[in-house]
Amino acid sequence: MKGLIVFAHGSSVPAANDVVRAVANKIRLRSGYDRVEAAFLEGGEPDLPHAVRSLVESGMRQIVVVPYFLTPGLHLTRDLPGIVAELRSIYQGVTIEVTESLDGHPALLEAVLDRARQYHGGSGSEGQAG
Repeated sequence: MKGLIVFAHGSSVPAANDVVRAVANKIRLRSGYDRVEAAFLEGGEPDLPHAVRSLVESGMRQIVVVPYFLTPGLHLTRDLPGIVAELRSIYQGVTIEVTESLDGHPALLEAVLDRARQYHGGSGSEGQAG
């Protein structure tokens, strides 16, 4: 059985964490994963170890962690690998893989342009200076 974790930084603002949970729920509805959870590095619950434990206890044996981060900063290059290494040592019969961050994904460029077009009417001049 396969599980997916949408892993975000987390915030002291509950509504911000709720947005990540809503993304996880939409992914669950559109994907073939058996379970989809949100998890947070700090400022939100559950944290990644608790989310992984929940998935393992529900029978997941393959887990993919998708960092819901725009850039691969210290949290992704230092913190996340350490957490995942510890989880892999705890759950040796479970495959835990981590994808790249959202940085560089082609859809991200379109998302930024779409937001800009909301204010410029999609004039088609996005690539022109001035």
